[in-house]
Amino acid sequence: MAIGRPRTFDRDTALDQAMEVFWRHGYEGATIAQLTEAMGINPPSLYAAFGSKEALLKAALDRYTARREAWMEEVLSAPTAREVTARMLMGVAEKQTDPSNPPGCLLVQGGLACGSGSANVPFELAARRAQTEEQLRHRFERAKAEGDLAEAADPAALARYVSAVITGMSVMASSGADREALAQVAEVAIRSVEEQSVRAPIAAN
Repeated sequence: MAIGRPRTFDRDTALDQAMEVFWRHGYEGATIAQLTEAMGINPPSLYAAFGSKEALLKAALDRYTARREAWMEEVLSAPTAREVTARMLMGVAEKQTDPSNPPGCLLVQGGLACGSGSANVPFELAARRAQTEEQLRHRFERAKAEGDLAEAADPAALARYVSAVITGMSVMASSGADREALAQVAEVAIRSVEEQSVRAPIAAN
């Protein structure tokens, strides 16, 4: 019985390269030729290792999400809802305009202009973005329970709002907006969250 040839590529490195291709071109725009060239493998090796182009995207998304986990922990550990929002959005402004990465966000860019043959991809990306929104919602719920957010504040609506701002910032970045432009959007959103925070009473003179 013939023994299969061993893989001659590093899986994590290959996924990093595939991630960048999907990030720059989207799922639909990324061709097998572009992916295999970036990964340094041939098409049979790609299919043998990952099964399909869609499975490769999911594996790249898993790696992308894992790389974000440490940053999300830092964001969510901020002491107030306002600071959580500031760390999140200012971090997004920095990361999405980092010249060492493609502009924007893989979780948005990856699903643009998907055809009928890849209908599952936008839903996969939306589910990944929803995880971030859920993390924010839980953190804002805690902030409200701790008395940091006003009684009338809606943690779910706040999380949805911040998530929508992140998506908008990603589209701006992919369209060429610079860090300063994204930071201006972030500052407006931070003030919106701050307005729902419980303010300390002003001491009487």
